[in-house]
Amino acid sequence: MLLRAQLALAAALLIAIACFVAVASAASASYPLGRGTGGCPVFPSSSPWHEKVADLPLSPLSSEYIASIGANLDLHPDFGHERAYGIPYAVVPADQPKVAIHFTAYGSQSNPGPYPIPAGAPVEGGQNASGDRHVIVLAAGTCKLYELWDAYPQANGSWDAGSGAVFNLRSDKLRPNGWTSADAAGLSIFAGLIRYNEIKHGYINHAIRFTVPETQAGFIHPATHFASDSTNPDLPPMGLRLRLEASYPIASFPRTDRIILQAMKTYGLIVADNGSPWFFQGASDPRWNDNVLDDLKSVPGSAFQVVDTGPILHAG
Repeated sequence: MLLRAQLALAAALLIAIACFVAVASAASASYPLGRGTGGCPVFPSSSPWHEKVADLPLSPLSSEYIASIGANLDLHPDFGHERAYGIPYAVVPADQPKVAIHFTAYGSQSNPGPYPIPAGAPVEGGQNASGDRHVIVLAAGTCKLYELWDAYPQANGSWDAGSGAVFNLRSDKLRPNGWTSADAAGLSIFAGLIRYNEIKHGYINHAIRFTVPETQAGFIHPATHFASDSTNPDLPPMGLRLRLEASYPIASFPRTDRIILQAMKTYGLIVADNGSPWFFQGASDPRWNDNVLDDLKSVPGSAFQVVDTGPILHAG
């Protein structure tokens, strides 16, 4: 009887382990990529993300800023059809269980957990990536956006992360001055991503997130944080807005590229982080055509202008 009981217990444990693995695998398969916005707005129409920059005045330092980024360098779409290329996100239901978050770097500037991060949530660059490892989760129903930087899942279901931010997608309230987010500039990452569904619908109605090699120790709203100790006024501050010149010809580009370039004319680019020059970000999606996106690499930095959207702030 004892042996039979032991065998039964062993069998039960094996079944439990198998079920756990199956659930984890199913969760991973359920959240490989995000699509749509869960029926939520991506910030109100009054948000700076939706500010049209086509008619705004030029910054008096436009030429200097463009030169510092690289006037002779070209645009670079930092996303494509590969699952590990671009910044993925997951859309979860309003009742998604929340898990603990342990912050390892900027806890004092992070919104405390728990966050509704599902098992198998996609990590930027893949589960074994060593880069920024952003994790983005949008909760449908509540329209809360949860973003982590340098995020690592733990065996108990919690996450370690360098920093994290929670955004109410129905509000245009900014983070406190001096606070970072999952992005160096204190911005939402998701808000500045190009999503394939936008291409399907034929338009992009927001500024596009991009990176520059060096920034100064300052930020322009909606950014709230800087990641530099430089006082060089010719370097761009976080939150700087750029636009593609209205006269730049885009008619010969494929449809996808025309939609993106028109958004760059209307809503522009926004400096969100230090990184490679002119790299702009989109959400991971297997529907992207990399050959079409590559055509955007012919657009030079000299085709952009910097616009004046407000004062540069230097402290919290």
